[in-house]
Amino acid sequence: MSACKRLVCLVKQRRLWAPTRRNVSTWSPVGTAFNARPHKRQDFFEKSVGLFGVPELSSPEGFQAAAKTALRNTERLVGRACSSPAGVGTVECFDQLSDELCKVADLADFIKVAHPDPEYREAAEKTCIEIGTVVEKLNTNVELCQSLKKLLDDPKIVAQLDPDTRRVAELFMFDFEISGIHLDEKLRKEAVGLHVKLLDLNNAFLIGSHTPNRIAKAAIPQHLHMHFGSEGSFIQVGGLHADSPDDLLREIAYRVYLYPNADLLDCLEELLRCRYKLAKLVGYKSYGHRALKGTMLLTCSSLLSLRTKKDFRMMRDMKKKLNPRNPPSLYSPYLSLGGCMEGLNSLFSQLYGVSLMSEHPSAGEVWSEDVRKLVQPSVTAQYPAVVHETEGLLGHIYCDFFQRSDKPHQDCHFTIRGGRWCQDAGRYQLPVVVLMLSLPHPTKSAPTLLTPGMMENLFHEMGHAMHSMLGRTRYQHVTGTRCATDFAEVPSILMEYFATDYRVLSQFARHYQTGQPLPESMVARLSESKKVCGAADTQLQIFYAVLDQIYHSKPQNRSTTEILKDMQQKFYGLPYTPNTAWQLRFSHLIGYGAKYYSYLMSRAVASMVWKQCFIQDPLNRSETILNTLWYICGHGGGVRPETGWYCMLQRRPTTEDFVEALVSELDPNFDTFIMDSES
Repeated sequence: MSACKRLVCLVKQRRLWAPTRRNVSTWSPVGTAFNARPHKRQDFFEKSVGLFGVPELSSPEGFQAAAKTALRNTERLVGRACSSPAGVGTVECFDQLSDELCKVADLADFIKVAHPDPEYREAAEKTCIEIGTVVEKLNTNVELCQSLKKLLDDPKIVAQLDPDTRRVAELFMFDFEISGIHLDEKLRKEAVGLHVKLLDLNNAFLIGSHTPNRIAKAAIPQHLHMHFGSEGSFIQVGGLHADSPDDLLREIAYRVYLYPNADLLDCLEELLRCRYKLAKLVGYKSYGHRALKGTMLLTCSSLLSLRTKKDFRMMRDMKKKLNPRNPPSLYSPYLSLGGCMEGLNSLFSQLYGVSLMSEHPSAGEVWSEDVRKLVQPSVTAQYPAVVHETEGLLGHIYCDFFQRSDKPHQDCHFTIRGGRWCQDAGRYQLPVVVLMLSLPHPTKSAPTLLTPGMMENLFHEMGHAMHSMLGRTRYQHVTGTRCATDFAEVPSILMEYFATDYRVLSQFARHYQTGQPLPESMVARLSESKKVCGAADTQLQIFYAVLDQIYHSKPQNRSTTEILKDMQQKFYGLPYTPNTAWQLRFSHLIGYGAKYYSYLMSRAVASMVWKQCFIQDPLNRSETILNTLWYICGHGGGVRPETGWYCMLQRRPTTEDFVEALVSELDPNFDTFIMDSES
């Protein structure tokens, strides 16, 4: 069954949306599209347009053709960059060069983990390595670097550059510097070799981190078999089942899913050694020092005193009082997927003027048999579209929301194509992104029903999507989420605050059968139950961030499991479980290596923005708020994080401000607690 839908956003006139009560049978087209069961396409005679509308990708062999075309264009652009006079054209050429490679590599990076066909996955994986190898060679290409250095070393030329162009030029130069451009030829080749080796190790670890573990069926109670995948006489455990109310089920999933895999342990150890060696080779004390260059690290140690053991005990007691009254299953009937998408549609309409509408995709356009997409019907385009009243189309979002075999059990956002201004064509290249979740399929009797956690994750990932859609940067190198890691999670985490505010939920959360709205008292209890375990959740994030930093510091001369056990004892309130290796499921070590702390920093920034701009009225459409929202999403990596924070908050937050923002999130509302206890 298809797991995909395609989203398109249309910007309407900037007017306040007036919510109206509807019967369950009168969902909007968006709600209907996501609440209906998908049907197979009857397009046997329709010619395939290729994945994402790329004609070459109508078959796995097309990746080789797409890569060949990109590399041919790359060679031409390198020649132009090295021979053209220094100026704005140099930076535009660099960005076009980057775009040619990213359009193939980013698409392949998604397909290698998400496509159900192993032939497509294998072809995409080969393409990732091929393009990645070329990128690392270009990052140590002396002649190419000199063409950019000539520009940046000339004060007269630099003075004529606009801020965006200068920023992008400096970022490209930064890429040269951290790749070892300053080394002699022999050491540059060694650096490229390490980079290429890391491509293989990164890919192996990423795939391994999402691969299920298996156990003999006879080893677990038969009544629990239905919750897991089956492979002959074995049960496959592909996740933690953290939302299950069954204690035994959660324990079995935890112990089996996190059971150590010797080969993957060796892969991680070698990956960390290789990163350290590369960092030392190019002149850094550790990989962490290299990764954090140009970011603003929030010192994790300053967060360690968030709560005492006494606080934890009090919060656990409160959790027992609050949570059993409203387990996730009681919320789910009010949180159908279609209803939540309709809520996002309404929210985006009010905040940004963006609406979502439905349309079928073309044959072969997506990676599943049976696909629905959202699009504005009056717009004719190769993809589903996001349209702005003055700027036209904004971009395209594909929603891969449902569970399927061989699909990673991780919610994430993929950039398939970055937005940029195409000077030669005189038009803007529209961004394309994918949102990937693992939601249950709808049934004959009910649409897909979300737990509060699933709903919050949906809002989070849609925040990433809007970050990409609303960006209108001149250069794709800094578009949307291609910004400092410190800042990339701010728009998505900000969306989580809207997801738990009753004033927002009341506009869409209603029972899928009766149409009754979600009671305000249930929302209050849900919010308070999150707070009373908030300290533990924050401590867990601190533990993850510290573990990430230790792994990427100097070699520890002990196993990654020994390090994890030690860090868990120091930085988290729960003990290590023997014969587990959680670090082997820590896939963020690949994309967020030495940068996982960014989640804490971004949460603190999002908290400050929420309290300053939205806590009084989450649907505030004042000009100041509108400018803040567009500033958060519109500039991408074109501005430094500290500049972005200042423009949003009108001040430069200190470490103490970040800590206070996180701590203040944990203060419980005792009125809700007392009211619930008495009732």
